[in-house]
This record gives sequence, structure tokens and C-alpha cells, in this order.
Amino acid sequence: MGNLPNILTLSRIASVPVLVFLVALRNPRADVAAAILFAMAGFTDWLDGRIARSRNLHSEIGRMLDPIADKLLVGATLMLLAGSSRLGPWGLLPAIVIMCREILVSGLREFLAGIAVRLPVTRLAKWKTGLQMVALGILLAGDSGAAELGVSWLPLSVIGVVMLWLAAIATLVSGWDYLRVSLRAVSAEE
Repeated sequence: MGNLPNILTLSRIASVPVLVFLVALRNPRADVAAAILFAMAGFTDWLDGRIARSRNLHSEIGRMLDPIADKLLVGATLMLLAGSSRLGPWGLLPAIVIMCREILVSGLREFLAGIAVRLPVTRLAKWKTGLQMVALGILLAGDSGAAELGVSWLPLSVIGVVMLWLAAIATLVSGWDYLRVSLRAVSAEE
């Protein structure tokens, strides 16, 4: 439990309540701080995997906690953005698609683990995660954060929603891929 990748994963989980607090403050400085915290948490997602692979620090607890940390961070952020009306009508649909896919893949992984089939992460799923992390960080900063940073001419909310749509498209494709693999595994078991 105490190896560096697991500590980084736990830090991602611990960042969620802080993120909630910052967004609840509803002021430009807190929005920028939330975006920075989210970016740092997203970076730990990449870093913990890289360290685990390079130092051969794989563990069952890490394999369990990593996707949980990711889903807590992304799910909480999507709910915060939706609950604070910062997604708008055009941002809500991709947010729903992303949440539904996360639930679907989690269920598939749990089911397949019961029949001793692993569902490896695809390259597209990694791109999807990167896109959604950047989109959510931008949306957390929002237009008020852009003004706070002195770049009020930059439409961060629009950029974030466009990127969220791109992430949702990648989400649908990668989710379909996972579903197909899962159905084949189930068919082979019968």
C-alpha cells in the first residue's frame, strides 16, 4: 500500500473533497485553484502508472484503486460542473455519455473478473482519458478563471465543451470496443 504509485493514487482520491470545496466557493481564484488541483490530480494518473511500470511496482490494491480514483475524480467533477450550471445545455449530453460509459466499463470489468477475464485498457481509452481530463480542467477554470488569469478573450467554456464532446465521442467508441470484447468473452465461456 505504501509504494509511490499507490500513494499518488490515494492523493487523487484525497483531492476530490478539496476540489468540491474550491468549486463551492464560486469565485474566480477558487476556479483557477480547482483547475490547477484537477490538473495535478490528472497528472498523478499518468505518473503512478509510469512509475509502477518502470519500477515494477504493480500491486493488486493499486490495480483496484487506480480506476476508482479516476472515476471519483471525473464523476465528482462532472457533477460539480453540472450542479453549478457550468456545463450548459451543450455540455450536459457529453457529460452524461462519459458517466454512462464509466459505469458500463466498471460493471464489465467486475463481471469479467468473476470469470477470470481481464479487460486491458486500450490506446483509445487512454486518449479519451487525456481529452476528458484537459476538457474538465478547462471547464473548471471557466470564463471567470480566464478573466482572473488575464485572458478573458479566451472562451474557456466553449473550448472545454468542444473538448468534452471530443472526449464523449472517444468514450462511445472505446466503450463499444470494451462491450464487444466482453460479449466475446462471455460467448466463449458458455
